[in-house]
Amino acid sequence: MFAPVVRCALKKSKTLRYGVPMIVLTVGGSFSLWEFSQIRYDAVKAKIDPELEEKLKRNKVSLKSEYEKIKDSTFDDWQNIRGPRPWEDSDLLQGRGPQTLKSKQA
Repeated sequence: MFAPVVRCALKKSKTLRYGVPMIVLTVGGSFSLWEFSQIRYDAVKAKIDPELEEKLKRNKVSLKSEYEKIKDSTFDDWQNIRGPRPWEDSDLLQGRGPQTLKSKQA
């Protein structure tokens, strides 16, 4: 008895058909965004283990230290090899034809 009345009201009233769902989505979205942003701020406040924090501080890697490692390297034998497209065979594209693959497997 209640369902036909509701169905009839939904067909006739644009407010019930479009307005109420829009308000529900807006209010629900607001609460869900609040929850997700609160998780982010709670994660920032969380403290990590002091031993792990000390270990991370000791093993800092900087841009200068990485530059010093590769400063004297030579890249004369380096080749730029294009990666395969999804429809291409990667072994054939990178110069590893069927002959070289068979000889490696044998």
